[in-house]
Formats: sequence, structure tokens, C-alpha cells
Amino acid sequence: MSTDDEWTVGRYLATRLEQLGIRHLFGVPGDFLGPFLTIMQNTTAVRWVGTPTEMGAGYAADGYARVRAADAAADDPARGVAAVAVTYSVGAFSLLNTVGGAYVEDVPLIAINAGPSYEQWLNFQAVGLLTSHMSPRRESNLDVYRQVTVDAQVLSNPGLAPSQIDSAITACLTERKPVYLEVMEDVWEAPCEPPKGELRAHERPFTARNQEILNRAVAAAVELIRKFGTPIVWAGEELVRQRLEGELLEFVEATRIQFCTTVGAKSVVSERHPLFAGVYNGKASLKEIRATFKNAGCRIGLGTWSTSKNLNGEQNIGDDWIVAARGGLSVGAKYFPDVQLRQFVPALKDALEGQTFPADHFALARAAGLDVPATTSAFLDSLSSDEHPTELTYDSFFKHVNFFLENRATGGDPDAPSPFTVVSDAAFALLGSMNLRINDRSGYLAQNSWLSIGYSVGAATGVALGRQQAMKRPLVFVGDGSFQEICQELSTQVRQHLAPVFFVLDNEGFYGIEQMLVDPCYFKGGQSDGADFYNVLHPWRYEKLAEVFGSEKDRMHGFELSTHDELDSLLGSLADPGNDLNHSPVLARVRLNRHDYPSALQYKIDENCPS
Repeated sequence: MSTDDEWTVGRYLATRLEQLGIRHLFGVPGDFLGPFLTIMQNTTAVRWVGTPTEMGAGYAADGYARVRAADAAADDPARGVAAVAVTYSVGAFSLLNTVGGAYVEDVPLIAINAGPSYEQWLNFQAVGLLTSHMSPRRESNLDVYRQVTVDAQVLSNPGLAPSQIDSAITACLTERKPVYLEVMEDVWEAPCEPPKGELRAHERPFTARNQEILNRAVAAAVELIRKFGTPIVWAGEELVRQRLEGELLEFVEATRIQFCTTVGAKSVVSERHPLFAGVYNGKASLKEIRATFKNAGCRIGLGTWSTSKNLNGEQNIGDDWIVAARGGLSVGAKYFPDVQLRQFVPALKDALEGQTFPADHFALARAAGLDVPATTSAFLDSLSSDEHPTELTYDSFFKHVNFFLENRATGGDPDAPSPFTVVSDAAFALLGSMNLRINDRSGYLAQNSWLSIGYSVGAATGVALGRQQAMKRPLVFVGDGSFQEICQELSTQVRQHLAPVFFVLDNEGFYGIEQMLVDPCYFKGGQSDGADFYNVLHPWRYEKLAEVFGSEKDRMHGFELSTHDELDSLLGSLADPGNDLNHSPVLARVRLNRHDYPSALQYKIDENCPS
């Protein structure tokens, strides 16, 4: 253990984490990692959060980073960074999937991999002696992490370690993506220089050439908008990652253009904003929003990411499209490289100064003869209901939850701050929850591109810890197949005295989304002879896991829900701050029919199954 005036590599790294505002380090311990955790505990305010699985630790760090980024000041140089630590090979390879997801979705993580000592590697080099977790390929861990990080370093020389740590963290802050630090065991307690200065992102300079291209790009965009008229904005993920929600609001409020969002940018601003028109997810949208969005004169995508899962191959670049994303701008068939979203949004606003485009796109679509609600307000109101059938369906369940979030959860004031942060898993859960109306900025989290099943269960730990002071409970929607992947992470939440609420969507133990993707006619009774055996899960009594993970000291509550009356009773308890139920995790099994599905997937059946 180092004294106050002694610096070691372990203390250096722990201090840099603390300086970034990180207060929780997630992971699974091992002998190579132990020295670092002891140093961190003794010299910083960063606290260890051990999880049952490396994947759970990675998801927790991902969720922690996302909510920290959303809650930090937009100009905070260290906003939204999280860290996760594991042990060499067996831990690192288990963690890899989660870091891959963070890389694809631009989430800044610091992945720490504690490895065998330099002495052990010399023994292997000389006589072929392998110790635990070692691979005959010395760079095996480093090589795979180079594929999913923007910087990957092996720390074997204590003299070089501070500069390696600083350069990796700087890359993480600058690129807003994961980095990897592999630290040999005997380096942790080796002496090094103390940290100097504050680490910060290094922004790409805006040059005269950039200004020239930006001017041409904005002129082309204005020309397209004037040509096609009645624009609608499609707000995307990069607005969230780059903290450009202010620029989005200034743009739409100055131009009076209605806006939709992608699922990944859901709640980039409050969905109670009068210009919000719903979530557009390509073909996998509610048919009303899809028809309305396509009826607009032109579409302006700001920071939007498109994937085959959300758009199903539907074209999103054409003569009447503007798309600013991934460091460039498409205006119809023209492409302008190195046009950054941060400069483009305000520049387009200034170029349109004095011009407004007030329009209710649902009213326009209705006037064009499309079968949609008469107004945007009517459409958004239709997503919430306090009238339900007896039995639960995907659509009726989420309409009921939406009514709860807009009314009972906020004491009857839909504009009041919500006590929840919605966290959604992939598949049917995502396609149902994407139409919940979230009244808080950044009140919704999901993996929209990577779509790793089970993400929400682990991420809930990071969300709960990241928003513990704000008293924002995770409200989690997860399918039964996803939940079975990683259910043990609930034990972390019990142990940490957190209070997430989980709704496990149990459609009779079935991978519904996989069946829908390979054989949608299965869901149109009697029209499919396709096999389903590989999508069948072993049935679990999910609500009984509350007894497994809870204890007399640390409670957990389990429920089985088959009807809307049972759901309503539980939601009523969740809305009561004085109810003891709200001081510990809640696990609710929502029983659904195997052949049920969210209506956002109706297009799959319409396109593939004869009537």
C-alpha cells in the first residue's frame, strides 16, 4: 500500500478514474486484479461493484456511462466515462461482447484487463511455462480488443505506464468510444510519477476548408428544403452522444419543423415537446407514424444511424432526404465529407432564418387520404390508455404502462419529472417500449444497433447507481429469452440496495423475435409449417427468483401478472412512495400468448403471408 507521497501505477490509474468523476468500478475479480482493487480502495473514492458475470459488469458500465453523459454538463470534459475491470483471458473474452456493443454505439468505456506478470511471460518465453489464464499467443487479448476499441495498450513498463494510461483515456474522451488497458500483475505496485494536469478531449480543428464545405452543404440543404417543402426532422443517436439536444431544440423551435426520433435517440428531449411527432423506426414503426413520416415533403436526418433491424432495408437516402451522420452530409445524391453535426445544425438554422414550416404532419397525411389520426396530438394520445382487455397483450401492456407513466407515476401531472428511467432490451420489448411517451430528457436507454440480448438486466445496475442521487429507478422491459441469459445480475442490485423494476415478458417460453424473422407466418395461425423447436425455451417461474436473490435483510419482490387488473394493482403500488415495495427490486412476470407480437411488426406478416 502506497503512502500519501508514494505513487504506483495502480494508484495512478485509480486516481485518473476518480478525476473523471467515476465513482463505481464494475467487474469480476481475480488474482491478477486484486492488488489494483486494494490500492483503489485505499487511495480513492472509487468503489468496487462486483458482479456475478463479466457481461453483467460490462452492461452495467455501459448504462452507467450513458446516464452520466446525459446528466453531466454539456461542456464537462470528462462526461459520461465508465470503467470495468476483469482478469486475463477468461474474464476478458467474456467481457468482449459488451465492449463491442459500446464501440458500435459510441459509449466511452475504459476496459481494464489484469494480466500475468512480466516475470511469468519471461518464464513462458524461456521454458514454455504457462500459468493460469495464459495463452501461448502473448498478444491474444490485445489483438481481439484492438478490433473494438480506439486505443489498446499493454502496460509492462512502469516508467511508460503513466503516458500510456493518459493517451488511452484521452482517446476515450476524444472519440467517445472504448479503450483497453492490459496491466501486468507486477506493474500495479511499481513506482511511477504522479498525475499531472487534467485529461480532456482533443477536438478536431475547424479549418477554412471545413467552412467552405459546410457553406456548400448548407446551401444544398436549403435548396432541397425549398424544392420539396413541408420538412420533418428525424433526430438520431449522434445528437444524444454529442450532447446536441440544445442545438436540436433551437433548430426546430426556430423553424417550427416537427420532429421524430430514432429508437436510439428516444427522449433526446422531452417527448412532451409540442413539436414531437413520435418514434420513426422504418418499417418496424407503428403504421400510422410510418405513413405520416413518408408523406412529408422531405426528411432531415440529424445524427441518425440506420440498421437492417430497425429499417429492414427501407431506403433512407434519396432525392428528398438530408442526412447528417457519421462525419458527413448527404443532400439528395450529393455528399459532403467531413461536415460535422455540431456545426451543421446551427448553420442550417441560421440559413433558414425567418423561414418557418409550421405543419401538423398527421393532419397533412390525413388530408392526403391516408388512414392516420387527424392530428399529431391524437396519435400520441392513442399510445396511452386506461381501457384494456382482460388478458394482457404486448400492445395493451405497453399502452397501460404508458398511461401509468404519464399519469399515476407523476402524480397526475404528465409534465412532472418521472421517477423512472426506462431501460429496454432488444426484440419485442424494444418494439413495444419504443412508443412509451417519455417526459424527461434521456429517460430511455436501449441498445438499438448492437442489440445484445440481456443488455437491459446488467445495464440497470449502472443506471441505478448513476442516477441514485436523482432517485430515478430503472424500469426495465426484457423478454424471457434475454432474461435467461443474465438473470443473476439481479443479485448485484439486491446487494447494492437498489430498487429497479423488471417486467419479464414471458410469451410461453419462446424466442418470438427469432421466429418472426425467419417465419413471420407462424404468427398468422395455421399458415406456417415452419419449425419452431429451436426457439423454445425451458419455462421458468421467474417471479420465484425474488426468493432466490432476496433475503430477510435485503428484500426482493416477485409477481406473476396475467391480467390487466393484476398489472394495475402492481402499478398502483409502484406509484405510492410510501409502499415498502419501492425500497427494493421488483420482478414481475408478464404472461403473454406465444402467438402475440407488437403491432410494429405487422408489416412482416403483411409482406410475407397471403391473406
